[in-house]
Amino acid sequence: MKAYLNKLLSGETLTRKDTCDIMLGITQEKYNDCQISALLMALQMRGVTVDELLGFRDGLLETGRRVDLDISNLLDIVGTGGDGKNTFNISTCSAFVIAGAGYQVAKHGNKGSTSVSGASDVLEAHGVKFTADRDVLQRSLDEAGICYLHAPLFAYGMKFVGPTRKQLAIPTCFNLLGPLVNPCRPKSSLHGTANPEQQRLYVLAHQKIGDNFGVITSYDGYDEISLTSGFKLVTNSFEKVFTPKDLGMNYVDPSDIYGGKTPAESHRIFDSVLEGTCTEAQKSVVIANAACGISVVNRNLSVEESVNIARESLDSGRALKTFRKFLEING
Repeated sequence: MKAYLNKLLSGETLTRKDTCDIMLGITQEKYNDCQISALLMALQMRGVTVDELLGFRDGLLETGRRVDLDISNLLDIVGTGGDGKNTFNISTCSAFVIAGAGYQVAKHGNKGSTSVSGASDVLEAHGVKFTADRDVLQRSLDEAGICYLHAPLFAYGMKFVGPTRKQLAIPTCFNLLGPLVNPCRPKSSLHGTANPEQQRLYVLAHQKIGDNFGVITSYDGYDEISLTSGFKLVTNSFEKVFTPKDLGMNYVDPSDIYGGKTPAESHRIFDSVLEGTCTEAQKSVVIANAACGISVVNRNLSVEESVNIARESLDSGRALKTFRKFLEING
């Protein structure tokens, strides 16, 4: 660790192998909290590079639990978190809309850290029992079109940096790793980032990984399509700036998509979207994110064309039916 820290102090960057080896060393408890803190602070002050991020990813995947699911083109939809906006569970709700439209989703997530309710919070509140059992996950995909992978059951390496991250109480490069370590390695993903710098980092990372990707950021700091501003989508084949009007939607106010002060309040909003009793703003923001996901997993469809598909999934009740089947299998 001393050698790595000296490299950083002298202005050098670490290689992908360096950070992979560091991650392996962390899981083997070779370093103390002070050394890990110094490393994370040095990287945070300078800004993590693509290779440094991917090296940590390599180490987490190598030491984690992999799940091989028998589906050729799975999609994950998840934000990096940490935008501090406390929206309701938009990406989780969008995942069920996408699955209701006939596309298969392997949703990766965790409990909320900067919002009152993360994906795992809202699903657990509905009686979902998290599992790493491949047969249960495969059945959920086969019968409901969606499975859920609770991150702590798979990325074992994260627990070794958890105490240090908690004590630091500031964002580190590990905040960016969650969406990149889905244990079933889905072929396609829609990832949300909170600012243009993170978006560029993610795009370059995905280009090196070689998967089918979409990375979005809203221009007012949301790590998802918020409809409170324009947003930029970058994929393997194009990058484009959209406004809500481009999707046939209106701008919304931040208060329209606020997740509330309690988990229960956020969960009520989640239910109301799937049940068709939500506000137009709440419905629109879920449709917008689902449409982006559909256009990524089916590259023959534009975002604009996918809006109607996502809307039909909600309006027909297929998204709600998908959610209920998911609960039946995973409850």
